[in-house]
Amino acid sequence: MVVPMQADGIPKFNLEDKQFIARENSGSGEVSAQTVFEYHQQGEMVWATYSGGEIVYGQLLGHYIADDRFAIRYQHINSQGTLMTGKCEATVSENADGSLQLDEVWEWTSGDFSSGISVLEEITVSEAC
Repeated sequence: MVVPMQADGIPKFNLEDKQFIARENSGSGEVSAQTVFEYHQQGEMVWATYSGGEIVYGQLLGHYIADDRFAIRYQHINSQGTLMTGKCEATVSENADGSLQLDEVWEWTSGDFSSGISVLEEITVSEAC
């Protein structure tokens, strides 16, 4: 079931210019604490690039399906030179310190087609360096 957006049609959270790293990930995932995601958002559309750790370069594209949840498709090249693809739904929440957290449920659409969960937390620019 799709939960409606806020009355003005704008998602509750804005990911524009936010950076995230993984704090948790399932065993078959390739994203780690060394992988930095650089998010952008325009209205309901979200996109990001990511790299670091096992990820040479990746991109994701998606849209909000509720005011605190978005669906994406992602693709990246890993350190073995393999192109990997997948899909994900992320729920956005705000931590006590005001930073954002993404709780993700993902599934590979290539490779072993496994699925998992991950938790990404917003970082400051100084933490990304």
